[in-house]
Amino acid sequence: MARTGHSVFLLFLVASILALASLPNPVEPLTGVTDVQALRAIKESIDPVTITPTSFLYSWDFNVDPCDSSGSFLGVLCSFPLDNSSSRVIAIGLDDAGYDGFLSPLIGNLTELVTLDLTRNKFRGPLPESIINLRQLTKLLISENLFTGQIPDAITKLKLLQEADLSYNHFSGSVPAKIAVLRSLNRLILSNNALSGRLPDLSGLWQLSALDVSSNNLYGNIPRLPLNLKTLLMSHNVFSGHVSPVKHLQKLLVLDVSDNRLSGRVLQQVLTLSSVVRLNVSRNHFTAMDPIDFPGIETHLQSLDANDNQLRGHLPVTLAGLENLTALDLSHNYLSGSIPKEYGAKVGKPWKYLYLNDNFLQGNLPPQLAAAGGGEIRGSLANNCLRCSSNIRLCHGGQRPHAVCTAQRRRW
Repeated sequence: MARTGHSVFLLFLVASILALASLPNPVEPLTGVTDVQALRAIKESIDPVTITPTSFLYSWDFNVDPCDSSGSFLGVLCSFPLDNSSSRVIAIGLDDAGYDGFLSPLIGNLTELVTLDLTRNKFRGPLPESIINLRQLTKLLISENLFTGQIPDAITKLKLLQEADLSYNHFSGSVPAKIAVLRSLNRLILSNNALSGRLPDLSGLWQLSALDVSSNNLYGNIPRLPLNLKTLLMSHNVFSGHVSPVKHLQKLLVLDVSDNRLSGRVLQQVLTLSSVVRLNVSRNHFTAMDPIDFPGIETHLQSLDANDNQLRGHLPVTLAGLENLTALDLSHNYLSGSIPKEYGAKVGKPWKYLYLNDNFLQGNLPPQLAAAGGGEIRGSLANNCLRCSSNIRLCHGGQRPHAVCTAQRRRW
């Protein structure tokens, strides 16, 4: 009887083992635990009222695996290793749903993150120092948020960074002095913040093609800049000194240094940068514009804006020799003398915009300007000392009183 009981027990044991063996193995989560913690913290740091049913964050359901879900975790991309290692989050690109909250320091857990895009939301507070751990990051796109505080020095450790857009926030303090160590940077956009201090030497950023530091409180001289720049935007700051550091940037397409305190001459080397299409030096303290020596010089300049400076002397005749120029604004200066006949020859071919108002120009108009209709050229010659009838469209607004013109001539 004992043997029978023992046999039954053995049979039961074997059957149980076979039954357990036939059960599917429990599925290991695909996403690394620390990555899941980071994603959860990001969502929990946002005011839930701003997570609407149509937003990406609403789809972040932590009852499923972030890297193994369909229709969940919108805005999240993962890597899928060929071995048995965990999947890692490599990109976060949130929609512009107006998320209001803070960027959790646990963002530093995402050590394989390549792209972080939080553009057009309401993230506030400082950028966490833990971003120092994001050593694989190539794109940091956090424009149009409410970030405050200084740009952390930790950003200078992200050696693979190619694009950094921190514009339209409330960052203050100086631009990190060591930012030039980020040799992979192609675009650096810091505009519309409250940055102050001097802009550091950026010449080491040899791959940089676009630099925008406009609308800040930066001051001092224009520093050495990368030679491969194609777009340079420095307007609405307090830069002073000369514009000469720009003359070496032969690949520039767009240059805007308007609304600063730059002075001296607008150099021929700047006016004739071979690739520049748009040049804006307005609202500075420039006193002269170099004449252009054309032999051997080919330019692509289409728009030149030098309004609201302290330019004196006669209108530069050589500007009429810029073959591609279509828009010229020299208004609000102290220019005198007559309008060159060469300017008249450019009306409508190719000049489409000509603003010479608020100077002290004298004499008769070139006949092409006197006869110009609205379809040929737009602009203004008002507030000068010209013989310019009010029925001429470009002269609408009248001229300066005779006494003002006479007094100004005596000063000269």
